[in-house]
Amino acid sequence: MSSTHPLIEALDARVARWTQTRRDLHAHPELAFEENRTADVVARSLRAAGVEVHEGIGRTGVVGVLRNGSGRGAIGLRADMDALPMTEQNTFAHRSTHPGRMHGCGHDGHTAMLLAAAEYLAETRGFDGTVYFIFQPAEEGMGGAPAMIADGLFERFPMQAVFGLHNWPGLPVGQMAVHTGPAMACSDSIDITIDGRGAHAAMPHLGADPVLAGAAIVQSLQSIVSRNVPPVECGVVSITQFNAGEAYNVIPQSATLRGTARAFTPEVRDQLEAGIARVVQGVAAAHDVTASTTYRRGYPPTLNSESEAAFCATVAREVFGDGSVHTNYPPSMGAEDFAYMLQEKPGCYVWLGNGGGPDAASDPAHAEGGGCMLHNPRYDFNDRIIPLGVAYWTRLVERWLEG
Repeated sequence: MSSTHPLIEALDARVARWTQTRRDLHAHPELAFEENRTADVVARSLRAAGVEVHEGIGRTGVVGVLRNGSGRGAIGLRADMDALPMTEQNTFAHRSTHPGRMHGCGHDGHTAMLLAAAEYLAETRGFDGTVYFIFQPAEEGMGGAPAMIADGLFERFPMQAVFGLHNWPGLPVGQMAVHTGPAMACSDSIDITIDGRGAHAAMPHLGADPVLAGAAIVQSLQSIVSRNVPPVECGVVSITQFNAGEAYNVIPQSATLRGTARAFTPEVRDQLEAGIARVVQGVAAAHDVTASTTYRRGYPPTLNSESEAAFCATVAREVFGDGSVHTNYPPSMGAEDFAYMLQEKPGCYVWLGNGGGPDAASDPAHAEGGGCMLHNPRYDFNDRIIPLGVAYWTRLVERWLEG
């Protein structure tokens, strides 16, 4: 890793202590809305740095407030705190001490980096205005962001814009991806129930087969993306569960299908929802069965605002160098509840390279967990990127709140 900004070298001397905090959080993972120990670590660390602390926002969320000078500008920085309900397979000393819970997405690293940035900014105070450090619970599917918003996040802490950061395995250390517009997709759930007429498997003409109809529905749903969504847009419809029948020689009475739909834009999302209902009804009628569809909207697409994305790219180039900032990096069909914050405020969600990829095994400093994508039982956050994230947060604040 080559340091492209002197701030990174200045921060390197503090990495050992911040790494200790990160590994402590990794060893004590907590699930959505149960981040009591994590929130306590955050609150104590902020207070020790001289940052004003507000707890219990969105149940277990914490907001730190740091003011300097007389500037009226305000910026929000967000980190997620929760872990995943999965069993860790790593063997290093800081592995999870709680069976069935694991920091498999790097939220321990995000929390540690934002705490470190708060500490550094409180010490150096190279800005004029107000910084809100947002430590959010329950990102992993439970909607901690809307919980904080409903609890008055943006009314109590009025900021002009809000920014998020996520580590990204496969993107080299020292690099950052900044998207204009879509960064992550929506995450919607599909439930389809097919009701036919049960019969002896040797006498299918006496029934109406929901399994055959279900198989046809699974295939036909793929026509929505291939034939209804414009080729320059993106969408995914995946059926991941097909449940029917109990015996070899019985055509069942009913079948259920479940799956997910993903899109980057509200328009394509609407197309997917309408198209799924239309296809299910049409195929069901063709097979002489009845069917019902429940489409549940989850996290919306994560859409970065144009001017804030440009601002982040400028700051990232300053910190990492021109050739290390990707503005055309492919977005992800994964989902992120920071999207709710971006529905309320302008802002930008960026990816910080976590390393890994094909050459991870040759990196002894990050051999275990370094080659894994997020949500893998052998994943681990790369502590080498802590000063990079802190440098990015610091310069983002200083540039946004220049006197």
